[in-house]
Amino acid sequence: MTQAAGCPVTSSPDSLDASQPLIVFDGVCVLCSGFVRTVVRLDRKSRFRFATAQSPFGEALFHKHGLRTDSYETNLVLINGAPFIRLDSFVTVMAELGWPWRAAKALLLLPRPLRDWLYERIAKNRYAIFGRKDSCEIPSAAMRARMIG
Repeated sequence: MTQAAGCPVTSSPDSLDASQPLIVFDGVCVLCSGFVRTVVRLDRKSRFRFATAQSPFGEALFHKHGLRTDSYETNLVLINGAPFIRLDSFVTVMAELGWPWRAAKALLLLPRPLRDWLYERIAKNRYAIFGRKDSCEIPSAAMRARMIG
């Protein structure tokens, strides 16, 4: 997939600092961008960094972790270099934000096939339900300071 207009250009995945958690998200997805804005607001220690999946950096990370780059149907979360996708990516991020968000870990009690099925239903229909932008939104100053690249 080519880079969407307005998506930030970022550096090489080889330059990634694994000590800082990273969320790679679909920059044109209203739901995904909303999730990232929420993380920016809740992450009081400003630990998380962000990259759009449409950027060369995001695409390279998706490739590196065996994810499709023709449609971005999952966020990719890297914590201490370990990748998390689908619902596990959401749960991992929420757990990193502390209480009460850590309670999202209860979702891990669902059997993996059910978690994956639920996530895939939302992912495949996210544009129809929540909307899609023609280009990556212009990030707030707080988000821009935490974008990779």
